[in-house]
Amino acid sequence: MMFLEKMEEADVKQLNPLVLAYVGDAVMTLYVRCRQARTSDAKANALHVGAAKLINATNQARFLELVHERLTETESEIFRRARNSKQHTTAKNAKVEDYKKASGLEGVLGYLYLTGDFERINDLLEGFM
Repeated sequence: MMFLEKMEEADVKQLNPLVLAYVGDAVMTLYVRCRQARTSDAKANALHVGAAKLINATNQARFLELVHERLTETESEIFRRARNSKQHTTAKNAKVEDYKKASGLEGVLGYLYLTGDFERINDLLEGFM
């Protein structure tokens, strides 16, 4: 499998929603780091600290409130599946509700990435930073 090789939508929908969230977490991290690289002249450690402050369950849950009504029917279903999945870990510094919402958002991002809809990822995340 190639790095940017997209999967069939039906195959992606069969994945465990927490696997989608796992991929989506990486997508959000990469999005933030790429935006930082293009817009900041800070050193790597400062960029890392800044990214860590942005990418957390509380911020993701707040951001979700801004984009939730823009989700398609399919994205909303993926969101619900990921949000409602039994999670075996919890956020260190976030409420359980925020952690679940963040997992739902990450699930949507993972779904979009694996289906190759990079334009939609950019559209949804445009206002995150």
